[in-house]
Amino acid sequence: MPASALRPALRSPFVVEACKFAVVGVSNTLLSLAVYTLLVSLGEWYPLAAGLAFLAGAVNGYSWNRRWTFRRGSGRAPIRYLVVQLAGLGVTELLLWLLVSTAGLEKIAGYVLTAAVVTCATFLANRTWAFAT
Repeated sequence: MPASALRPALRSPFVVEACKFAVVGVSNTLLSLAVYTLLVSLGEWYPLAAGLAFLAGAVNGYSWNRRWTFRRGSGRAPIRYLVVQLAGLGVTELLLWLLVSTAGLEKIAGYVLTAAVVTCATFLANRTWAFAT
C-alpha cells in the first residue's frame, strides 16, 4: 500500500483521538510521578501520596481529554470519566497481580502488558461513553 493511501487513515478521527489520548496519558504519568515524589520526599505516607498523585493525574486527564482529545461530552462526563478511571485502576491492579503472581511474569513485563491493555480499554470507554454526546 503506497504512503499516500495511508494518509487518510492516519487522519481519521479515531487515530487522531488515540494519539492525543496517548499524549495526555504521558502528561498524566509525569504529573502523577512528580506529585508522588514530592509528597513522599516531604514525609507523606506513600499510599496516601499515591492516591493524591492518581487524583492529580485524573484531573489533568479529564481537563485535557475534554478540551483537546475528544472536544465533546455531556454534563455527565466528569462522573463517567471518574468511573472509567477507577475501573482502569481496578483492572490494572487485578491484571498485574494475575500476570505476576499467577502467570509468573516478571513485574516490569507484567506492568507494561497491563498498561497497554488498560490504556486501550480506557480509551475506548472514554471515547464511546464518558465523552459521548
